[in-house]
Parts: sequence; C-alpha cells; structure tokens
Amino acid sequence: MALIVQKFGGTSVGSVERIQAVAQRVYKTVKAGNSIVVVVSAMGKTTDGLVKLANEISPNPNRREMDMLLSTGEQVTIALLSMALQELGQAAISMTGAQVGIVTEAEHSRARILHIETTRLSRHINEGKVVVVAGFQGTSSAGEMEITTLGRGGSDTSAVAIAAALRANFCEIYTDVPGILTTDPRLVPEAQLMDAITCNEMLELASLGAKVLHPRAVEIARNYGVPLVVRSSWTDQPGTWVTSAKPQGRSLINLEIARPVDAVEFDTNQAKVALLRVPDKPGVAARLFGEISRQKVDVDLIIQSVHEGNSNDIAFTVATPILRRAEAVAAAIAPALRSQPNPKFDEAEVMIEHNIAKVSIAGAGMIGRPGVAAKMFATLAEAGVNIQMISTSEVKVSCVVDATQCDRAVNALRTAFEIEAGNGGELLTPNSSLLTPHSSPTSPVRGVALDLNQARLAIRQLPDRPGMAAKLFGLLAQHNISVDMIIQSQRCRVIDGVPRRDIAFTVSRMDGENAKKMLTQVAAELGWGEVVLDRAIAKVSIVGAGMVGQPGVAAKMFEALAQEQINIQMIATSEIKISCVVAQEQGVKALQAIHAAFELAGSEKFVVPA
Repeated sequence: MALIVQKFGGTSVGSVERIQAVAQRVYKTVKAGNSIVVVVSAMGKTTDGLVKLANEISPNPNRREMDMLLSTGEQVTIALLSMALQELGQAAISMTGAQVGIVTEAEHSRARILHIETTRLSRHINEGKVVVVAGFQGTSSAGEMEITTLGRGGSDTSAVAIAAALRANFCEIYTDVPGILTTDPRLVPEAQLMDAITCNEMLELASLGAKVLHPRAVEIARNYGVPLVVRSSWTDQPGTWVTSAKPQGRSLINLEIARPVDAVEFDTNQAKVALLRVPDKPGVAARLFGEISRQKVDVDLIIQSVHEGNSNDIAFTVATPILRRAEAVAAAIAPALRSQPNPKFDEAEVMIEHNIAKVSIAGAGMIGRPGVAAKMFATLAEAGVNIQMISTSEVKVSCVVDATQCDRAVNALRTAFEIEAGNGGELLTPNSSLLTPHSSPTSPVRGVALDLNQARLAIRQLPDRPGMAAKLFGLLAQHNISVDMIIQSQRCRVIDGVPRRDIAFTVSRMDGENAKKMLTQVAAELGWGEVVLDRAIAKVSIVGAGMVGQPGVAAKMFEALAQEQINIQMIATSEIKISCVVAQEQGVKALQAIHAAFELAGSEKFVVPA
C-alpha cells in the first residue's frame, strides 16, 4: 500500500461535473489499496473573480485582507470534493491549510512554508479517510494565527511540501496537459511529451509545458527527494516523472527557507574572449558562434550585454589550452563585422583576458530569493574581489573574477553560506561545451521556454569597482524584487577618472516600474548614470542536461533566430540553459523557430482543454 499525495488544479475542478470526475479518480486509487491526500486549487477562474471584486473596492487592496479573501476559493473546492467522495461511499474530510498545520512566514501574499504539523493529518489517514486539503494557504507561526497565501503556484507547493512532510511514496500533479512537454502546446501544438525530466532541467524550465509545475514545488521535490509525476486530469496516460538524485538529509523544519546554497564551485582553467562594439543586428551571434562551432572550440559562459547605440558586446569564456584557437576565430570574424577596413573607436575589436577564474554558488533554494545573489556579491565585495562577468540561472550564480583572487573568493563564499570545503570544489574542465560538433542523433535540448512576463532594467555607467553589484542587488533584495538574468557589459569607459560599465538585468514585469523608481532615487547618490526600463521584451530559453559536452547548440539557437530576422538583445548561459532576450512581439515566433530547429516536435497535436 502506498501513501500518495494528489494535486488537482483549477481547471480540473472547474465545475461540479469535473469535481465528481476527480472524486471518481481518487476513489479508484483508494480502492487499489492506497492512502490518499488530495490538494486542490480554487475552482476554475474563482481566484481571478475574487481579485476583480477586490479591485472594484480598492485600486491597492491591503495584502492581509487579500489573503483572507483569496483563501476562501480553495475552501469551496475542498468541501465540494469531500461531499462528492462521501457520495461514493468513501470516508473523506476537508481541511484548510490552518487545520492541516501548514505553518508559514508572516508574509502576506507570498509566504514560504516553515513546517507542517502532520499529527492531525496522519490520524485521519490512519482512520482510512481521504484528506482533502486547501492548497495555496497556511497560517503564520506568530500567535496571531494570520491566514497567509503562498503566491503563484501555491497549490503545487502545498502538495509537494505535504508529500515531503508525510514522506509519501510519491506526489501526482494533475493538470490540463498530459505531462511535461517540450514547449507550451498552446503555442506549438506539436510539442512532444517527455517520459522523464530531471529536477534541475525542470527548475531551469520554470515556464515550460504551459506552466504546469511551479519552480518552488520542484525545489522542494529536489531537496527532499520526493518522486514527482505530472499527469493529465482527463486521461490515464502515465505522464512525466520529474526525477532527483538521492537528497542529503534535510530537516523538515524551515522547509522552504533552509540553506539555499549547497555548494561553492570554482574553475581556474579559463580565459575570456570579448568582441566589443559588434553591430546590433540579427545574425551577428549566429555568424560568430557558427564559426566557433566549426573550429571545434568549446565555450563555457556566453554573455551579450544590453546594446549601446547601434552596437553591442559579446563575451565568452574558454578553457585556457584552447584560448589561441578561440582568439584566432574572433580575430578573423571581427574585420567582417566592421564597416571600415581599419578599426576605429566605434568599430568591432577583440579583447582577450588571461588569468581569470569562475566562482559559483549552486543550490535549488535560490529560486525567488533575491537576497541570495545579493549576498554573494556583497561577500565578494567585502573580500575586495571585483566581478568581471555574471551569469545566473535558477540553480546557480557564477561570477568571473581575477584568477589571483579565486582562493579568497571561494573561502569567503564558503564562510558566508556555511558550506564545508567538501561541497563543490574545483571544476577541472568547463561545465558546458556548448559549441563543439557532435554526431549524436538525439537532441541535447529537452525543451524550449518562453517568458513574456519580464522587463529589463539597464543602469548606465556604474563605477567598475568592488561593491557596486552588491549595493545594486542588495537594494533590490531589500524591496523583495527577484532578478533573473544579470549581464555586465564588457565595454569600459573612463569618466572623470573613474572606470565605468553598464549593467542590465531582468525582473518580473510587475516589479519593473517600482524597481526603476527606487533605483532612480539612489542613482545620483551612488554615482550611477541613467536607469532605463524596457517592458517590451521576451526571454526565450533552451534547456537540456545533454548540452554539456555537445557543441553547436548555441550556434544552432542563434542561427534559428537569425533566419527569422530576430535580433538578440541579451544572451546569458548556464551549464544546461541558454537564454536570449528578444523583442516582445517576436517572442512567440522565436520560440517556434527554436523548437523547430532542434526538431523537438512530435507527430501528435495536443489540444489543451478550455
């Protein structure tokens, strides 16, 4: 007999008929000899309707009262589903987050789970009841017993957290698609179903598969080793398993706010190649990295900063032994990118930097926690380490620093994040050879994701000295603004004797205006230049653990965009992800072009139920 946690989203319980169908599915699972806890969302568009009512009362409703209001949506569903199970002759009991014992931070509208008191839950399970739990909600740990909600994806988070706390055999997430697909089937109906995907890949593809799984839920599954499967509410298909390595023993106390960083890693065997002032137009990155791929040059990090005028900078890191080959490729391409035969100040040129190192912090606990990257940057600043490049992903933040400062940086980060020396360590080879030819017929890319809900902020002429990134991202963290991509320009200008660089980063679109306003207020005081906001962007990403050691991947992505005349505004990479920022109106076309380029489509078309 297995203990299973099942979660059903809003569309799965959107009507009386659908609730009855869910009850039949749950009843069938119980009759097969299993114990079941069911976590449900509010019915259909109930939450949207409640938000609309609140906005009719107040343009800026109080967050505490919003939690009180929105938590009622799930209470309707749990009561109806319990009644439906009882009508089938199955003992069932509905419970709110407070009754279950889901204890959270005292942070309205975006609380994280601290722990779950399982005594009452276990008693009902042992009595043979199906326990139907309201997802998305809990109560604060303070004596006031305030109702809190968990924010977007909260029911997924509730379900996996309950599975971890009960040490359930597995957790099933039921949704309106048959599992995790290679991309959003609403945009590409030929998207292909995956049998399995790793937690790390799923974390990077936070918006993959019609947003069927929230990263916070995957984070908990990864940290606590909860077997997770995403299945369709409408069919009996096996779905997609989200797999994780056997976890290290973790306490269930401070469940979602436990140590966010698991390891500190470093690689001293690197050099940086930068092409400065390349034309800001479609096809430039495809041309550069296509030639790099043909010359079998393995590349690790790739970044392209925000444009300045009509030009841009592209930088990448390579293993030291192949630096000369990489330099030769860049030097050969640079003249072809110039409008004049002889380089001028405003024409493309190649800059090489030896003796660099990459230091990284890694861990699934970084998602949605703006303070983690800020803490890394502050730690490096306090150690007197200047950051030359930054690369971010859902599970890792990497900084390129001077090689002579590597030991100091690593020791400082290990102390700051309380990491023992055995966790992480030196990376003797680049983590991702994204660009060398490979003969495998299997695509190294598992999925393509599109995020249309981001805005980009660029700060011009930031002083290039230790502590600037720490100040900037520390301010954002204080205002609870999470940052996604971070790109520091390679072009340096000396103004009034101070070397300066631009820095650009992406945030949630709804945080864009607040972030700009806050940063503009402190820019003059801190010696920064203009703060520029662009809300009309889209981020398209490819993800796959198989990209490690397989080249031509980046070149293929860039070429797919170039063929559609889509200009790349920013590039950032991690070991298993490459992300490009493009114009918002070209986002869907970019996704479709990249999905086709990597031949990820299947023969079957998926129709997502209304």
